[in-house]
Amino acid sequence: MRDEWWPDERVQSYLHVVAQDGVAPDYHVLLKAYRSMVPESFERLVAFFVEAGRNLDEPGPDGRTILQIIDTHKSSGEYADILRKAGAR
Repeated sequence: MRDEWWPDERVQSYLHVVAQDGVAPDYHVLLKAYRSMVPESFERLVAFFVEAGRNLDEPGPDGRTILQIIDTHKSSGEYADILRKAGAR
């Protein structure tokens, strides 16, 4: 359910999501979180992600970062702003 509030433990559990073979782990975590979380939860995940020293700019299989992908989605400006505020390029 996309509208429910997620406790920190649930948000942080995304940091341990295992990527499929050949998919960069940091990219995979961010993509999975973007697809699953409302902006408020996504913002908290990004803070935990950065705190853990993870890479916001790790490219996916097609060479694009999660921010580059999100920028192509009309209704995802809030997610893009969260990533930019955290230092994604």
